[in-house]
Amino acid sequence: MEREDQLYPPVKALLEGQGYAVKGEVGAADVVAVRGAEPPVIVELKLKFSLSLFHQAVARLAVTDHVYIAVPRPKGRQARRMLKDNLAMCRRLGLGLITVLEDGRTEVQCDPGPYAPRKSKKKQARLLREFQALRGDPNAGGATRHGIVTAYRQDALACAAHLAEAGPSKGAEVARATGVARATRLMASNHYGWFERVATGVYQLTGAGRDGLVHWAESWEA
Repeated sequence: MEREDQLYPPVKALLEGQGYAVKGEVGAADVVAVRGAEPPVIVELKLKFSLSLFHQAVARLAVTDHVYIAVPRPKGRQARRMLKDNLAMCRRLGLGLITVLEDGRTEVQCDPGPYAPRKSKKKQARLLREFQALRGDPNAGGATRHGIVTAYRQDALACAAHLAEAGPSKGAEVARATGVARATRLMASNHYGWFERVATGVYQLTGAGRDGLVHWAESWEA
């Protein structure tokens, strides 16, 4: 679909099929539907998700609790993720979401209403583990100049720093010297390309590892 007005006929047909009288461009609203003495339904039409679309829809909540946004169903490799994320946003804001297919069919992804997301104890525990594992406060509440410092990267840097000073070492020795219990597993997985196994259980620092120590020097010991 190339124009917003192409969304109107499918949305109108959907609402009329539910017994609403429907009119377009009423006041500031793209679509208004009325059924008897019920509060009106408002639908905002857009060709894609955007922050301004959500702003408009939230503003319509001052008129009625029954506000939808309608967009063409996303296509492409990231379509499913895009739809999932924006559906979650609609639910969080108490908005309904309608997607329109190229053949004119409509899909009601969710209806307006209050939303109370369930808290994930698993995600909370993961967040707190990362918080406890971080040394200091290396990210200053946002992205650093070089990127985000994770606890895993800090552990990798601690191992790299030990190898830079001590030379090739056994994983157990690195773990004792650095306090990084997962040192052997971390160096074996070699996620950053910083470590090279030179004998059974023995690792040395690569050129990339030496570069990493320089690159992250300002933040890894924060």
